[in-house]
Amino acid sequence: MGKDYYNILGVSKTATKEEIKKAFRQKAHQYHPDKAGGDEAKFKEINEAYQVIGDEKKRAQYDQFGSNFEQAQAGGGFHGFEGFRDFSGFASGFSNEQGVNMEDLGDIFGGIGDMFGFGGGRGGSERRNNRGHDLQVSIKINFLEAVFGTEKEISINKKVKCDKCNGNGAEPGTKIETCQTCGGSGRVAKVQRTILGNIQVESVCPSCQGEGKTYSQKCSKCKGRGTINENVKFKIKIPAGIDNGETIRLNGYGEAGEKGAPSGDLYVKVMISPDKRFLRDGFNIYSEAEIGFTEAALGSKIDIETVEGVVKLKIPAGTQSGTTFKIRGKGVPKLRGGGKGDHFVKVKVKTPTGLNRKQKKLLEELNL
Repeated sequence: MGKDYYNILGVSKTATKEEIKKAFRQKAHQYHPDKAGGDEAKFKEINEAYQVIGDEKKRAQYDQFGSNFEQAQAGGGFHGFEGFRDFSGFASGFSNEQGVNMEDLGDIFGGIGDMFGFGGGRGGSERRNNRGHDLQVSIKINFLEAVFGTEKEISINKKVKCDKCNGNGAEPGTKIETCQTCGGSGRVAKVQRTILGNIQVESVCPSCQGEGKTYSQKCSKCKGRGTINENVKFKIKIPAGIDNGETIRLNGYGEAGEKGAPSGDLYVKVMISPDKRFLRDGFNIYSEAEIGFTEAALGSKIDIETVEGVVKLKIPAGTQSGTTFKIRGKGVPKLRGGGKGDHFVKVKVKTPTGLNRKQKKLLEELNL
């Protein structure tokens, strides 16, 4: 049986593209091998699933062909031209562990698809001009920084664009020429023997490896890669109201892409240190206050510490221990939308101890 990619991502077969993308991000963050408790095998499996059902064309092929994909591969045959066409598109995005080069199959079948107007596999330039990897880091802030927002400096080692060659991979001052073999397309035509006979298909240019350019001399700093590893420091703004475990996405702050491709994104997971004075639930804050027996019985005004400072709270006469009062608008700013949460104060009545004879008599009289 083939893998159930929907089950791997934890979504239904009717899930929307956005639901699939959201599920992928959550699981990718959970199992990322750089995290404590991460699982590299699971992470790869999640990524493989997303590469299929996260792509509309591949998803349609997967839904139609299902586990028969593996059976067709093992049997070496196809039933009808329609199945042949579906297999060509499906194979172009995969690799397996049995020594079969699925990208080569993609080249073959992609060429056939182009002949008949179906469209084929991806070009060599597209495969190699890869977007940079996404990165994830965690930072810790205190309770009040989360409430009011703050700015933190992040230090991260990542791939950045080579500053010597400006990312093009060539030694400054040397020639960058159009590849003579492929004419700059990154692809070359060749005759391929297939089950339909000899046909002309395209493959990756062996001279430029799909880049379409050749260099008289590679950059001495990055060795022609266009990227180098570097420790980068920058500041990030933490918005007011962020909650523990939430993630901030910084577009383009991940690793640099190859040869001018877009950079990946950086995901910053925010961890908040607890505060012994306050407890947070969503945008509301909870605390406790202790009042005397007399204050509870006769009423009073007491000082309550909030995140915005001390405020006066009126205690009505006859207040019972465990009563909770609400102080409006003294909670956490709402991250999306205006306003703030509230501050809830639970009062505890302190029972007097060590009473003298006179005090005991007065309490006895009150009970009468």
